[in-house]
Amino acid sequence: MAGRLKGKVAIVTGGASGMGKSTVELFLEEGAKVVAADVTDHLGEEMAQILGPDFLYIHTDVSVEADMKHLVNETVKKFGRLDCMFNNAGYVGARGELFQIDMDEFDETVGVLLKGVFLGYKYAVPVMKVQGSGSIISTASVAGLQAGFGPQPYSACKAAVAHLARTAALELGPHNIRSNAICPGGIATSIFGSAMGLGSQVADKFGEFIKPRLAKIQPIPKAGLGRHIAETALFLASDASEFVTGQAIAVDGGLTSGPMHGIGASLNMEEAVAEFMNSVQGAEQS
Repeated sequence: MAGRLKGKVAIVTGGASGMGKSTVELFLEEGAKVVAADVTDHLGEEMAQILGPDFLYIHTDVSVEADMKHLVNETVKKFGRLDCMFNNAGYVGARGELFQIDMDEFDETVGVLLKGVFLGYKYAVPVMKVQGSGSIISTASVAGLQAGFGPQPYSACKAAVAHLARTAALELGPHNIRSNAICPGGIATSIFGSAMGLGSQVADKFGEFIKPRLAKIQPIPKAGLGRHIAETALFLASDASEFVTGQAIAVDGGLTSGPMHGIGASLNMEEAVAEFMNSVQGAEQS
C-alpha cells in the first residue's frame, strides 16, 4: 500500500548511507517529503541529484546544537512542517576496555550517539507541539538492551537512547507526539567495517561480505538489511502507529530472544576482517 506518508515531512539524520539512506528512499516512495542530514556531503549531494524536489540534503553534525537548530528551521522553511524526526545518525565510537578509553573519544561518542538524539527532540518538539502531532524515532541498538553487543560507551549511549524514548513519551503524549526507539541487531552495513578501522569504501564492501556470518547469529537465518529498519521506521512514522509510544522495538531477527545452540552463533570480527582482507588481496592479485 503506497502513500502511507503522503503529506508528511520527515528528517532522517545519518540519512546519506546505510539504514538512514534506506529509510529516506522508502519514505519518499511512500509520499513523504524528506530531509537527509549527514556529514558525508558527497553522498548527500549525489542523492540530491537523483531523488528530486521532495528531497533535501543538509550538512549536519548532530553533536553541534547550532547545526540541529538550523536543520529543523530549514526543513520547516522548505516544506512548511515536520511530522517525523528520525534520530538515526551514529557510529561505533570509542572502543577498548574501560581503563583504555580516551576521554576525548568518549565525549565525541556521547556527542553523536546521545547528545545528537537529545538535540533532535529539543528542536523537533516545539514544531510538533504547534501542529498538535508528530513522531520522534531514535536508533538505539540491541547493545542498549543487553550486554555483550558493543563497546562500553556505545552500549551505554544506546541504552540511554532507548530510555529517553520512554521518558519523553510521558511528556509528549498529551501533545499527540509519539516517541519510540528502534533497536537494530545484526544489520549488514558499513558500521562493522568502520568499527574495525576500515576506510569508507572498503567498509561498504565488508558489509556485504559479512552477510553470511550475520545470518548465523540469530533464529531467523538471514542478515538484517537497511530495509528492515526502514520498514519499522515507516510504521512508526505513519498513522498506523498512532497508539504506539514509549517503546524500544528490537529489529534483530530474534537475536535478543536468547542464546543460539549448535549452529555457530558467535561473530568473531577479527577473524572476519582477516578473511575479508585476504579475499580482497587475492582479487587484486588475480
